[in-house]
Amino acid sequence: MDDFAKHEVLLAFRHRGRAVQLRASAKGWAAMYLKARPYGSRTRGTRHDHEQRALRQGLIAVNSILRDWVKGQVVAVECGMMSFEAVFMPHMLTSDGRPLIERVQEAKMLPPPMQ
Repeated sequence: MDDFAKHEVLLAFRHRGRAVQLRASAKGWAAMYLKARPYGSRTRGTRHDHEQRALRQGLIAVNSILRDWVKGQVVAVECGMMSFEAVFMPHMLTSDGRPLIERVQEAKMLPPPMQ
């Protein structure tokens, strides 16, 4: 599903009764694109138009990235390289409907990243 208001893609599925939900933002891709191709005097339209085009293209790119990532992970599971849980656990939904990774972050179960 595409959430155009938030510029996100949501992929939700069930595997053996376990609900999995992955969210991916197009904003990161758009920022990368705009850094590589900043608005300038030769750019068509306004700066806002340029940024909106980047976000729209970001939604397409994020869909492709998510599809390829999931396909790769499923192949790793199918060939026995990794378990389904090892691959998708952060994205499995807990009893309150939130992905496990959100609960882990909220409870500060992981040490902060090193600088």
